[in-house]
Amino acid sequence: MLHFYSVIIGTELLNARRVDKHFAFINQELRNRGLLHHANFVIRDEESLIRNCFETVLRDTKSVLFCFGGIGATPDDLTRSIAAEVFTQEPLCLHVKAKECIVKQFKEEAYPHRIAMAMLPKGAELLHNVVNNVPGFSLSRRFFFTPGFPSMAWPMVQEALNTHFPNQPQPYSETFIVEAAENDLIDIMQALPPELDFSSLPRFVGEKRIVEIYLAHANQALVQQWSDYFQREAVQRGKVVTDCSHNSDQYRC
Repeated sequence: MLHFYSVIIGTELLNARRVDKHFAFINQELRNRGLLHHANFVIRDEESLIRNCFETVLRDTKSVLFCFGGIGATPDDLTRSIAAEVFTQEPLCLHVKAKECIVKQFKEEAYPHRIAMAMLPKGAELLHNVVNNVPGFSLSRRFFFTPGFPSMAWPMVQEALNTHFPNQPQPYSETFIVEAAENDLIDIMQALPPELDFSSLPRFVGEKRIVEIYLAHANQALVQQWSDYFQREAVQRGKVVTDCSHNSDQYRC
């Protein structure tokens, strides 16, 4: 299974001058295709942070990266050069087709600064920009770099997903509520096999403590087996279990 990472770059997101919209978008696009969002980073326009994130992604042999922001021509746009360093170990070089796109869009105003956006990592393939024709780029058809503007970035992401990553079957899942404290259920949780996608969300309903249990896997029989086990063990401990598949809205699963 591939591990999909997103890196969202922008100091303006962390100092609240802008509100991030990329995470919700990429998370939903992946879920719609039965793909797993492995990790998300929201970071400043800071060289060491960007490099560390890219190196983390590169070390994962199953990784796919969608990066948002930092591919422009201003001094704080560091993504292109760091991507070249980390993913190709070579300096930026002129991408002839990217240059053509930029010159076609801006003509004489492409110089002296906008043309810098045609300096890309060696071997980059272009991602079409439906707004102003200034492309994003990809490396090895695994690492995708887009502008920070959603109107530009999101069509690039959708094109890349549709082209390179076939939809996967949606995982089968079971969700149920146990009237208990989380601590009362830990030994049951520890028995679950590691290949299951598992989460435990405790909360209060009035003064009652409950835990929402979520189990998921592509193998329906596996999920059903361990869902039955968990609920059976909880009942044997005297806990009340509500199966959310029965459309009970008592706890709004």
